[in-house]
Amino acid sequence: MSSASRLTRAFERAKIIPFDDTSKFILFSDCHRGDNSFADDFANNRNIYFHALTHYYSEGFEYCELGDGDELWENINFASIFEAHKNVFKLLRQFHLENRLHMVWGNHDMVYQDQAYVDKNLSSYFEPIDGENKELFEGLKYHEALVLKHSKTDQELFLTHGHQADWWNYNFWRWGRFLVRVLWKPLQVWGIADPTSPAKNYKELIKLERRIKRWILKNNLLITIVGHTHRPRFPEPGDIPFFNDGSCVHPRSITGIEIENGQISLIKWQIETTVDGTLKVVRILLEGPQKLIDYKER
Repeated sequence: MSSASRLTRAFERAKIIPFDDTSKFILFSDCHRGDNSFADDFANNRNIYFHALTHYYSEGFEYCELGDGDELWENINFASIFEAHKNVFKLLRQFHLENRLHMVWGNHDMVYQDQAYVDKNLSSYFEPIDGENKELFEGLKYHEALVLKHSKTDQELFLTHGHQADWWNYNFWRWGRFLVRVLWKPLQVWGIADPTSPAKNYKELIKLERRIKRWILKNNLLITIVGHTHRPRFPEPGDIPFFNDGSCVHPRSITGIEIENGQISLIKWQIETTVDGTLKVVRILLEGPQKLIDYKER
């Protein structure tokens, strides 16, 4: 199956989420939440991420996570990840309880395509203080893709991880997981990157982006938002509407995409130092806001 066929299949099977100009969404991907070991890339930015997520929860945003939220190549099970970042998952649970949580699986958490695995591992957790199992994400469903469909204009936004255009990481993710666990995770501690990752391999990154752009051109310039490569992208109206929300494992910052008031923006959260030496987490607007309607389909 070609990358175009995989993207088409994901689009056709996507969960439809109706929205309008009053809706608010924050899109993050590639958190790669780990076990807080030296190989946990998320650990460096977890306070930034938690602060940003708290902001979006308080402001009434819906949260869309576009794959690779949990690092299940380097880590064998979800329990170790949950224990390392329990405050994050408890906050995500609040989104879930209010039907504001929409989850997409990527290549690093592709096991979540198995609903039985999700039910077994994510529905509850053991609380040692009480000695009891407590609910976490009961009834949560992961999807390969989401489609935000405007209730008045019928404009559609296609949200997926993007590894559908990466034949190795889609078809041979089990081999990739094996190599990461036995080889690249130990070497990562010494600063040696996984060469199979498009985020670390620029040539593969460019090829992947070209495949997605060709698919968009064949599908009426459908607005497409992905992650996977960790490289933020925000096109101008008139260009191919190919967006990328970046990742939450940039050095000292996280990036994401906001959709609010019928507009789309690329944002970054990072720690800044004030004049008096106080550290604070701040939101920085990188691109936009741009009206969604300006990205017209053919």
